[in-house]
Amino acid sequence: MTPRAGAPRLVRPLLVAFLAVSAVHLAGLLAGTEAVHVATKPLLMLLLAAYAAARGGRRLLIAALLCGWAGDVLLMPDAEAAFLAGMAFFAAGHVCYLLLFGRAPVRTVAGLVYAVVLVTFVVLLWPGLPGGLRVPLTGYSLLLTAMAWRAGVLGRGAAAGGALFLLSDALIATGIAEWPPLPAHHFWIMLTYIGAQYLLTRGALDGGVDSTGAAPEAYREGRIRI
Repeated sequence: MTPRAGAPRLVRPLLVAFLAVSAVHLAGLLAGTEAVHVATKPLLMLLLAAYAAARGGRRLLIAALLCGWAGDVLLMPDAEAAFLAGMAFFAAGHVCYLLLFGRAPVRTVAGLVYAVVLVTFVVLLWPGLPGGLRVPLTGYSLLLTAMAWRAGVLGRGAAAGGALFLLSDALIATGIAEWPPLPAHHFWIMLTYIGAQYLLTRGALDGGVDSTGAAPEAYREGRIRI
């Protein structure tokens, strides 16, 4: 696989900027400062995508992060149409991740666990979901769960990222179903989401298995770069 040209000098500044904006965003959520939330949320995935591009990340990875950026922006207004559009962009991002993960085998046991979690969660949520969101949310949840399961092909860090993404969106879904919220509910949603996207990005950049089934050693030795 031919490496993409990166920008090594920008890697550290972009990573520092992403981490700094993430910290400010999370602190703003804890403080309940709406202006900080509005100012920082649209920057999160843009900075992470720029970091991935500077490291020569594959286009599918960058596309997934930019879909996340679009989803973040669309979920900011409190409107059902914007929510559905944002969910569609996140779904497109999960498709990008699935294509990025390729056809390498993953553990069947993990897949069974994820399947049980998905079915249980949808059954519990179903009565509290608005009628117009039940089918879209179920379809989205299936796609998200598949992404979380397949993320394990890129190593333990990416697997943790997939699980965190599932947890973050599960917290959003419980809010839609009007379950009692956690203390600092939005803080936990964004903390798990930011961690998920970062871990998936690092997994894609640092190692794992590509669509040809190449072993992790090929990445560590520099023969393949994604």
